Amino acid sequence: MSETNTFYLEILTPERQFYIGPAQSLILPAVDGQMGVQPGHEPVVTAIEPGELKFQTDGQWQIAAVGSGFAEIMPEYAILLVSFAEHPEEIDAKRAEAAKRRAEERLRQKQSIQEYYHSKAALARAMARLKTRNQ
Repeated sequence: MSETNTFYLEILTPERQFYIGPAQSLILPAVDGQMGVQPGHEPVVTAIEPGELKFQTDGQWQIAAVGSGFAEIMPEYAILLVSFAEHPEEIDAKRAEAAKRRAEERLRQKQSIQEYYHSKAALARAMARLKTRNQ
């Protein structure tokens, strides 16, 4: 890009192109904690956990809830492939709270390992949505 204080950012889901354009900064929920990205970042590929993502465009911070996925980060661009991405105003808080309660109830029940991981994933998605919605 012509400006050295931005990098190209793509946030993609199976349903839509959530964001495509320049960004000054990015904070994503990686498997080992929050990961910050700025122009010129060292190349890395990382897994994304369900959580809150923040990116800065035109000096303004944008917030989104994201699902699990992967990110490819290079000095001049970052591409995120996630299961979902939602702006706070797109999140139905009542639906997310109900999903959280269902997942918590399933976790309290004796279940197979597969069901346990499915319930944990559902709970993580609901918690990401609720955290982002309540910002």
